[in-house]
Amino acid sequence: MKTLLHTALLFALAIQLVAQTSSEPPIDWKKAQSLLQRSQRGGKLDAEEQAYLDRAKKMRQQGQRPNSSAAPKGEPFKQAALTDLKGSYKSQTGGLYGEGKNEPPAKQLKAAQAAAKQIQPLDAEGKPAAKGKIVLASIGMSNTTQEFSNFVKLANGDPAKSESLVIVDGAQGGRDSRAWLTTEGKEDNGRTSPWDVLLQRLKAAGVTPAQVQVLWIKQAHISPANLGEFPKHAETLEAHLQFIVQHAKKTFPNLRLAYLSSRTYAGYATTQLNPEPYSYESAFSVRWLIERQIKGDATLNFDAAKGEVKSPILLWGPYLWTNGTEGRSIDDLKWTTGDVANDGTHPSANGQRKIAELLLNFLKTDSTAQGWFLKTSSAKTPVTK
Repeated sequence: MKTLLHTALLFALAIQLVAQTSSEPPIDWKKAQSLLQRSQRGGKLDAEEQAYLDRAKKMRQQGQRPNSSAAPKGEPFKQAALTDLKGSYKSQTGGLYGEGKNEPPAKQLKAAQAAAKQIQPLDAEGKPAAKGKIVLASIGMSNTTQEFSNFVKLANGDPAKSESLVIVDGAQGGRDSRAWLTTEGKEDNGRTSPWDVLLQRLKAAGVTPAQVQVLWIKQAHISPANLGEFPKHAETLEAHLQFIVQHAKKTFPNLRLAYLSSRTYAGYATTQLNPEPYSYESAFSVRWLIERQIKGDATLNFDAAKGEVKSPILLWGPYLWTNGTEGRSIDDLKWTTGDVANDGTHPSANGQRKIAELLLNFLKTDSTAQGWFLKTSSAKTPVTK
């Protein structure tokens, strides 16, 4: 009798729980993502929106995730990598540096090589010192820090790396290009400025801003679709990148080189965080910025003989985008569903390692990086690119 009563009570409780659960509609994860992004940018949510976001967070904590049952599927976006583009894309020519060229113009390359030769170990005050340090730091968002943290491990484990080189990951999750416009104090959402966080990380690594001489910058804008169609969203990112390199030069007086990369393939994206074609098109933001410096834009001047120095010398770092599983001609890089997390946007462990290896190979082989990245004995030995 007690068993029957107990069963009946459990059954009644189950019915009550089902009724309570069914009264709430299922979470629209895109909506939740949009609310979260607005909140992170400092936007105000009303009581109903905040309750919706809180419920979504609670469900995530309980293990319910968008597309958690399967990896991203499909490969809807097909386009020749910028390095392979022979014709044009929305009136833009191919090649990293435009007009089908993947190498910097001779004048820019010569200036960068000259700057690279000036990179040397510095003491905490920025003065040359035999036992000083050369600091390479990263600036960017979540993808950047995931990839760069893997690079740090690979580079520090490479016997060819210079013993004077200290590598600091300054990129931070959730800090897109817009977040880096806040240079100190608190952002509107209450988070510490990413620049202040970067300075804290340098201090924790035992180095100073005066020792930072090289940057790797990989940035994007959260939900670029909200900024308008191409070229508008790419122009916004370009403006943010300009601010970043200018403020970096102010913050790091001995900064000489900044390598820029655009995003990885996003054809598997399941959210509006940064899908295609925005990921592909972010490469034009990088190109336009570098082109302006090459053409002598005073706001990006790096030559003291021509006036106030406002920027380090800008170059393309490794180009990370490839045409999904079809790849590209410059190497064997392919980007599969195994290279991304469930959102199709952030790199998986495998994807992170691929990018880390690309960056490491670039710095070990590029003529503007070998001299300061490698040990003297290694740098003297030509490396086939």
